[in-house]
Amino acid sequence: MIDIGLTHIALPVSNIERSIEFYSTYADMQVIHRRIDSETGVAVVWLTDNTRPFAIVLIQTNPVNPILSPLAHLGVGCSSRQQMDTLCDKARSEGVLIKEPQDSGYPIGYWAFLRDPDGHTLELSYGQEIGLTVKENLESE
Repeated sequence: MIDIGLTHIALPVSNIERSIEFYSTYADMQVIHRRIDSETGVAVVWLTDNTRPFAIVLIQTNPVNPILSPLAHLGVGCSSRQQMDTLCDKARSEGVLIKEPQDSGYPIGYWAFLRDPDGHTLELSYGQEIGLTVKENLESE
């Protein structure tokens, strides 16, 4: 099987272990691949949440010039408002919540912005229905 379609996004990070911890905590992601690039000597990690064939590729570099901030962001759907509120409470206490949760109604839903260790933005949401919209679109073709 070969990959087709959108498979990953690559993010520069200054401390790969700190970024792994952030995305594990707030996006329920785990490492599926880790290596030191043979040509550059740079640490590279692939993370996934195992819900679809998509990964965040973390590439350790210094300095990091964030490009995903604030409107450019990664979006993660949560299983409930309660889960989202729990994560936002944790993010608030850790100083990484940059946009308080708000309910923008359909189709945006309940959402908040967090800042990862390098300044990239992660959106947590509940009720956006992107997956359902894609499925309905595919079925109508």
